[in-house]
Amino acid sequence: MSKVIAVAGKGGVGKTTLAALMVRYLTKNNLSPVLAVDADPNSNLGETLGNPVTKTVGDIRENFMKDPQGVPSGMDKVNYIEMMMNQVLIEEKEYDLIVMGRQEGTGCYCMVNNILHRFMEELSKDYKYLVVDNEAGMEHLSRRTSGNVDLLFLVTDYSLRGLRAVKRIHGLLDELKLTIGSMGIVVTRAPEKLGQAFLAEVEDIGLPIWGTIPDDGDLMDFDMERKSLMDMKDNALSVHATDTIMEKVLKN
Repeated sequence: MSKVIAVAGKGGVGKTTLAALMVRYLTKNNLSPVLAVDADPNSNLGETLGNPVTKTVGDIRENFMKDPQGVPSGMDKVNYIEMMMNQVLIEEKEYDLIVMGRQEGTGCYCMVNNILHRFMEELSKDYKYLVVDNEAGMEHLSRRTSGNVDLLFLVTDYSLRGLRAVKRIHGLLDELKLTIGSMGIVVTRAPEKLGQAFLAEVEDIGLPIWGTIPDDGDLMDFDMERKSLMDMKDNALSVHATDTIMEKVLKN
């Protein structure tokens, strides 16, 4: 049974970077096969991993809804959509990647969404780990998977605004009917010592801080040069911090 690691937080706090570095950690430590799932409509995980994405699950859904009768002769709709889903899956030596893409437009998507849900459920069985990069509301996670998450990383930068977004996401979990094994906070662009006002806000949320990731100039260099974070050096500040967090959390 695969373990689901989910990452959530408001835009701009570094959750996609963290998700990519998690994929790096799992593959470097022989915890493959890994499926990276980009469930944020503002899809950036592929680029961060060095994989420009041209097709998404959302594209399949929208194209089918525009022409539901355009299924090739002799093929039923279920097999057709599943065939298209396999074409969207990006297969790499170290990991695979699938991008959910855009949200639904107008109209009833129930039939096609049921097929996509079933496909994702079957696909996930082939991997030891799923690393899911989510939008802040986590609707994709609740609607495209079984709703079971083993580890939920709530990501904030070192700001009260980012932390309050974490608090709102935390408050959504019961409404989304997600079953969470354990969850904690990761603070990005963190100073050596977290301030008392920040820690008081964390205490109010009632979740542990699983770790901090300092500001890392190497990340900016990799972004500007469009290089894969899979190629970052082991001693990079962000890599070392992520590896430390993963080692601690996976042992528990």
